[in-house]
Amino acid sequence: MNRRTFCALLPAAAGGFSRARAAAEQPPRERQLFDNDWKFLLGDPAGAESPAFDASAWRTLDLPHDWSIEGRIDPQSPMSGSGGYFPAGIGWYRRTLTVPASWSGKRISVEFEGVYMSASVYINGRDLGMHPYGYTSFFHDLTEHLKPGENVLAVRVDQSKQRNSRWYSGSGIYRHVWINVTDPVHIAPWGVFLTTPEAGDRAKVSVKTRVVNESGDRAKVTLRTLVYAPGGAVAGDATSLAEVNPMDSVELEQEVAVDHPTLWSPESPSLYRAVTRVIRDGNAVDEMATPFGIRTVAWSAENGFLLNGKPVKMAGGCVHHDNGPLGAAAFDRAEERRVQLLKDAGFNAVRCSHNPPSPAFLEACDRLGMLVMDEAFDCWSRGKNMYDYSVAFKDWWQRDLDSMILRDRNHPSVVMWSAGNEIPERGEPLGAQEAQMLADYVRSLDRTRPVTSALNFVPKWTDTDAFYAALDIGGYNYNLSNHTADHQRVPSRIMVCTESFPRATFDDWTMVADFPYIVGSFVWTAIDYLGESGLGRWSLRDANDTNREGYGAPYPWHGAVCGDMDMCGERRAISHYRNIVGDRGENLYLGVRQPVPEGKRMSVTMWGVWPVYSSWTWPGMEAKPLDVEIYSRGELVRLYLDGKLIGEKPTTRSEKFTANFSVPYAPGVLRAVALQGGRQIAESVLRTVGEPARLRLTTDRSSIRADGQDLSFVTVEALDAAGHPHPNAEHEIAFHLEGPGSVAAVGNGDMTGEEPYYATQRKLFQGRALAVVRTSRSAGVLKLNASAPGLKGAQIRIVSRATNR
Repeated sequence: MNRRTFCALLPAAAGGFSRARAAAEQPPRERQLFDNDWKFLLGDPAGAESPAFDASAWRTLDLPHDWSIEGRIDPQSPMSGSGGYFPAGIGWYRRTLTVPASWSGKRISVEFEGVYMSASVYINGRDLGMHPYGYTSFFHDLTEHLKPGENVLAVRVDQSKQRNSRWYSGSGIYRHVWINVTDPVHIAPWGVFLTTPEAGDRAKVSVKTRVVNESGDRAKVTLRTLVYAPGGAVAGDATSLAEVNPMDSVELEQEVAVDHPTLWSPESPSLYRAVTRVIRDGNAVDEMATPFGIRTVAWSAENGFLLNGKPVKMAGGCVHHDNGPLGAAAFDRAEERRVQLLKDAGFNAVRCSHNPPSPAFLEACDRLGMLVMDEAFDCWSRGKNMYDYSVAFKDWWQRDLDSMILRDRNHPSVVMWSAGNEIPERGEPLGAQEAQMLADYVRSLDRTRPVTSALNFVPKWTDTDAFYAALDIGGYNYNLSNHTADHQRVPSRIMVCTESFPRATFDDWTMVADFPYIVGSFVWTAIDYLGESGLGRWSLRDANDTNREGYGAPYPWHGAVCGDMDMCGERRAISHYRNIVGDRGENLYLGVRQPVPEGKRMSVTMWGVWPVYSSWTWPGMEAKPLDVEIYSRGELVRLYLDGKLIGEKPTTRSEKFTANFSVPYAPGVLRAVALQGGRQIAESVLRTVGEPARLRLTTDRSSIRADGQDLSFVTVEALDAAGHPHPNAEHEIAFHLEGPGSVAAVGNGDMTGEEPYYATQRKLFQGRALAVVRTSRSAGVLKLNASAPGLKGAQIRIVSRATNR
C-alpha cells in the first residue's frame, strides 16, 4: 500500500465492503501527507511563530528538505570536517493548516518523522514544545489549539550548536510530516503490535492493540482484526469486545491463526497485512493497516542466528542516514534505492548507524528483504561532542526509545535492537549500569528481539564483561579477534562484529563463517557518506615520510570515502572482493592497483584500502609494470593480454581468493579466466579505450509518479567512439531538464570536489556523474539533456505519470 494512503481500505471480499461505498463514506481515520507548500527561511527572525508574521517573501518548498546540502562547502564552516564543512544555522518553516467543518469533534495531531534538530513547534503562536533529538519521530496534539478555517503551523529548527554530531547530519525537516485525524475513540499512535511466535504449517499471529478513549463517555467497542495474505485473500481474523473509560486506554490481545503461511526472509520477503478496526455503536470509528511478516528468530551461542529455523549469517554493512547528493532528505525513492544498492552489492543485513532510520527505509527493507540492526544512540550520559545527545540523554532517553521501538517493532526486517555505539563509559561501572537500564527498558517494550550495543577498544578488555552481561548479544567494533578468549571466559555470549575495517574482510568473515556464536559482520561502511571527512582516504607520500594517515582530513575532503560503494552507488573493488570471500554469487573480479611512482609510497588510513580500478587505460604508463589484482572463487585464474597467456595462479582460500600479476602496460585487451576442476566458470575483460567522444545517459527508472516526491537517478558517462566507457574522463557536464520536474541534485564519487550538490552541472569523476530528477505534481514527459565541451551530448526521456493521492 502506498505510504500516502489516507485511510486503510478493506478489500471488497471483506464483509461486503466496496470501494464505491468507501468513497461515499467519511473514512474513520484520515492520514494526510503534509509535505507541500511550506514557507522556509534560513535565519531567526523574532516573532516568526505568530500567525500575524509576514512570511510572504520566504521561499516556498516541498518537504523533505535539507538546507545544509543546498549550500557550498566552506573551510570556515563551524561544522568542520566531521560535518563535511557544510553550512548549518537556524531555520524556520511555516505552513497553513486549513480545518474543514468535517473535523469537528475529531482529534487532530501532527506527526514529524524526523527534524534535525531541536525542533520547536508552534500552532497559531502557541508553543507545543521542543523535540531535541534529530532522528526520532514525534507527535503534537493540535486539537485544542485549532479553529475552523486557516491555522498556522510553524517550526523553528536549531542547528546552530555545531559540535552536535560526528558525521553529516543535515539540517531541517528532512523527513515527512503527516496530519492525523481520528475519532476521540481510536487506536493509539503506534498502538498495534504484531508478533509471530509460531510459524510452522500453521502460524500464530499475536496482535496487541491499544485503544484510547479521549471522549467524556465510557465507550463500548468491538475490535476486529483481519489478516490478509500477500495475494490479498483473507488469511484469518479475530474479534474482541472491551469497555474503555473516559480519558483512559486499554490494550486488547488477540490471536489469529494462519494456515500454511508464506514466511518472510531476505530471499522471499513476503508481507502480510493486518487491518485493525474499532467499531462503536455499529460504526467504524477507527481503522489502521499494519504490514508485517510471518517469521521466527532464535539466537544462541550454540546455533547462532536461526531465521525460520535455518541458520543465517548476517553479511552486513553499516550506513549513515544521508542519501549522498540529496543530503539527509529522506525521499521514499532515495531510501528504497539505497536498500536496492545494498541488496545488489551482496549484503543481506544493514546496521542503521548510529540512529533510527526513516520509516521509508525500513519499509524498503521489509519489501526487498534486508535484515536490520536498528540503533538508537551514538552516546549516552557521557558525550563525544559538546552538544551531542549526551545533553538530552537524562531527560529524553526513554521517550526516544519509545519512539524507535514502538514505531519500528512491526517491521519483519528488524531483527535486533542496538542501544548505542562506542559508548565512552563502556569499560566502567557507569557504562554497565546504563547498559542494563536501557536494555531492560527495550525489553519492556519488545521481548521478541535481542538487544546489543557496539563496543570498541578499552585499556583492559575484560572490563567490558559487565557491560556485555546486560546485553543479549555482544557487539564488537574492530576487535573481533578477542572472540576466542571471550568465548572461553563466557561461553554463552553471542557475538556480532558491529564494525569491521574493509581491509579485514577475509579475516573477519573467516571468523564469522567458522564459529556459530559469531552471527555476522558489518563493514564500516557499505556506502560512502558525507562528513567524517577523509576517513578512508589514501595518498602518495614521499618514500622517506613515515607519517601515517590519521583520523580526519583537511578541506576540501567532505566525505568519508570508506564505502564499498561510492556516494552515487558505484561499487568499488572491495565490494566485489567481499562477495567472493563470502561466496555470494560472484566468481571473478579483474582490476589494477593504483600505481605508485618511484620515490613515493602508498599511505592508506585504517578504514581505507589500496585503490583498485576496473581499467586497462593508463596513458603515460607504457612499458611500466602494473599490478593486476584478481579475486576469484575458482581454484585458479589465468591472465591474458591480447590473447597471450601472461600466467596462471591459484586463488583458493589459502591465497585469500586473490592473485596478483605484474604486467608491463601496453594498450590492448586484458582478459582473466577463472577455472574450477579444469572448467571455466567465469571471465572478465578490460580493454584500452579511445578518447572520449560522446555522453551516455541511463536511468534507474524511466517511468515515475507525478507526486512531487518521486525521483529518477540518471547516470552520465563519457564514451569513446566505439561506445566503451572512459574511466578517466573529467569533463564538466551541464544538465538541462525540460518538462514538469527539476534537477534535485548532482554528484559524483569525488569526496574532494568543491562543486555544490544543489546545482545543474557536475564534473565527471572516473568517467561518471549522477543527476537526480524530481517530479512535480503535474504529469508529463521529462527530457534530461546532458552536454559537455568537445563531446556529443545526450538526452533521456522519463515519463512522469499521474497518480491518485
